[in-house]
Amino acid sequence: MKTNRREFLKLGAALSLAPMLPSNIFANNIDTKLIKDGEVFTAAHWGMLKATIKDGKIISSKPYQELSKISNPLQNTMADLVYKTRITAPMVRKSYLENPDSPKPELRGVDEWVEVKYEDAIKLVARELKKTREQKGMQSVFAGSYGWYSSGKLHNPRILLHRFMNLSGGFTGSLGDYSTGASQVIMPYVVGSIEVYEQQTSWPVVLEHSKVVVLWGMNPISTLRIAWSATDDQGLKYFEQLKDSSKEIIIIDPLWSETGKFFGDKARWIAPRPNTDVAMMLGMAYYLYTSGKYDKDFIANYTTGFDKFLPYLLGKSDKIPKTIKWASKICGVKESVIKNLADTIYANRTMLMSGWGMQRAHHGEQPHWMLVTLASMLGQIGLPGGGFGLSYHYSNGGAPTCVGGVLGGINAASVGVIKDGKYQGLASQASDDEAAQSWLNAGTDYAFPVARIADALLNPGKILEHNGTKITYPDIDFIYWAGGNPITQHQDTNTNLKAWRRPRTIVVNEIYWTPTAKMADIVFPVTTQYERNDLTMTGDYSNQNICPMKQVVERQHFAKNDYEIFSDLCKAYADGLVEAFTEGGKTEMDWLEEFYNVAANAVNANTALGITMPKFNEWWNKNEPTTFAPTLESESWVRMADFREDPILNALGTPSGLIEIYSQAIENMNYDDCAAHPKWFEPAEWLGMKNKPAKFHLITAHPTDRLHSQQNNTSLRDNYAIAGREPVLINAKDAVKLGIKQGDLVRVFNRRGEVLAGAEVSNDIIPGVVRLREGAWYDGFGDGLCKNGCANVLTLDIPTSKLSNGNISHTGLVNIEKYQGNAPKLEAFNAPKGVKNI
Repeated sequence: MKTNRREFLKLGAALSLAPMLPSNIFANNIDTKLIKDGEVFTAAHWGMLKATIKDGKIISSKPYQELSKISNPLQNTMADLVYKTRITAPMVRKSYLENPDSPKPELRGVDEWVEVKYEDAIKLVARELKKTREQKGMQSVFAGSYGWYSSGKLHNPRILLHRFMNLSGGFTGSLGDYSTGASQVIMPYVVGSIEVYEQQTSWPVVLEHSKVVVLWGMNPISTLRIAWSATDDQGLKYFEQLKDSSKEIIIIDPLWSETGKFFGDKARWIAPRPNTDVAMMLGMAYYLYTSGKYDKDFIANYTTGFDKFLPYLLGKSDKIPKTIKWASKICGVKESVIKNLADTIYANRTMLMSGWGMQRAHHGEQPHWMLVTLASMLGQIGLPGGGFGLSYHYSNGGAPTCVGGVLGGINAASVGVIKDGKYQGLASQASDDEAAQSWLNAGTDYAFPVARIADALLNPGKILEHNGTKITYPDIDFIYWAGGNPITQHQDTNTNLKAWRRPRTIVVNEIYWTPTAKMADIVFPVTTQYERNDLTMTGDYSNQNICPMKQVVERQHFAKNDYEIFSDLCKAYADGLVEAFTEGGKTEMDWLEEFYNVAANAVNANTALGITMPKFNEWWNKNEPTTFAPTLESESWVRMADFREDPILNALGTPSGLIEIYSQAIENMNYDDCAAHPKWFEPAEWLGMKNKPAKFHLITAHPTDRLHSQQNNTSLRDNYAIAGREPVLINAKDAVKLGIKQGDLVRVFNRRGEVLAGAEVSNDIIPGVVRLREGAWYDGFGDGLCKNGCANVLTLDIPTSKLSNGNISHTGLVNIEKYQGNAPKLEAFNAPKGVKNI
């Protein structure tokens, strides 16, 4: 099928909006009977899977197909995820059960738990939620539930929670995310889109046209094991092809990561100090400008503000020229190496691929802004194989987009009105009811950046400057969390624990006894994705497959689906509410059929695709994915090619329509921690500072054998734990000075806290830097020493800047020493007091 780029994009949008067929039209003959012996196809974040079942039990799981030679052990853990560390029944913290009005929140994490009947737990939550709203207003209810959701289109706990909270009267929510908190705010000012979650120049184009590929602060061999929906596994295949090509590959990272080891001697390693990437880029930019090695025409025709950036670059505004020598002193990379890198990327068609770690740092808005500025000076943006990309390491960015169907999904609904114990309808529909309208307005006014959750809990009424606005923190007294593990994920755990001990009520829907579940008052046990039916796509950018996520085994213990829990809460909360929540009583399979029909109806209406999707019951019973193909157009797609072709007709979404090296909008905000152009700001803690509070820079990299904290409770841990703990990587020379050997139990600490970890001694990290991967379950309830190596015990909880208020988990210094005395018992994966371990 031949089509131009614009028509291709319009086609994708039209398919996603195509009308759905009526629900229940094919309701007959849907097989939901479980297979007791045999194989079942399903899917998860880590890909399309095939489970082997014997006598109704999971024996093993493996990939449905193997596109790459790079193994993905996350695909082999299905049995562990179903049978280990489960919450078996509804539980209530003892002090809360005795007196919900005075529940002793200071005992969260150390109190006993009591098993209760499911119906009683439902009634308790509904009553206390209603009480909170009546006494303190809907803004005192927080339902952010940020985290990696189940892959399915129905059983998305965050959306289901928001749907319930909206329909029952509203809540306070959150803005942004932890992954790209800084870039997703700054990039719209620079290039008119968030960029971090958008399709990249197609991999076939990169493989054909790029001469140099720079992997700047990214570890795709690790991070491409997963996707937000389900991985299509294409990204690893493309990196294999890149390795086999003759291109020059440059890795810029303080770590010689799994990606470095994958490329081996085919890649050149440049290792700057952490948090100094902006200084290094500025040095390159200074050299390119003063030597005339930059594209003057591109700067003149496709960017704005370069002339206002130059006084800073040249040192005329602050008397500090950003020379290579200046940059070298800051980043620790030799001047000759910086100069050679600048010459190389200028002289060759270069794709600058960047990860997200560099923007999860103090002043994290600056690195990607400066990367775009550097790419603009090269003048290759919009050319095949040139420019920059911020998502090649995530969810297989660059895998060509397929043309086919896109599944529908459940939504978060709108704010409803409850009056006299009855659901009255949506507030937006009650235009003659002033109370309803004011309720709606209140419901949409309360949200704050997700990375400021602890700050918000501890400081109600505080005014936060954010992206040109001012946000007043509400007084949160009720938290409902469904999906996610914020006690492990959020920075400065000890401060976070204090914050979580402030609200009166915390409810958690959870599969396992995670640290977050242990910090709740009421816990509902929920199903894993292998104990329910759902649908998902593979490839966040490719949309390559539509997959059935068939239930693999019976539900374990007393687990229920989130959809059922929130439906039952609706029944207990107000008459008529459950009908709104379930849209008249739709079952699990009703919803899935409807979502499928959104895609099938669009595909079958477009004969040019040459594909026919069968009726839902036939497709479901077959239990195989539907696969779509890319087009020649998508395989040759180049990001910003339209803009380069005609910057007037295809203007960017910035105020000027051009790439903004200088932003007047940011200038108008007058922030002291984010200038109107990219700039080097000294981080709060870094190796070049005077009077360092600790000796080593801590990198909290994404784990290889987990998805953040997911799978920390599986047998994969046996393969990487050292001394029974999370490993900390230390440079060999540093280890000798500290008297630390491979396998030693060590204490990593700073003024924020302390953790135990196992020493991994290697030259795969530069001196003065240590790595402790994020996501290890916190294990410090009681004495504060985390016995499992949770990295966020040590990280700073201050915002990137007033612009985005993102997290700075890669900014922080620590000390390290060999642990003296007997090793304390690990309890991270044990059930809390009053609960039997399984």
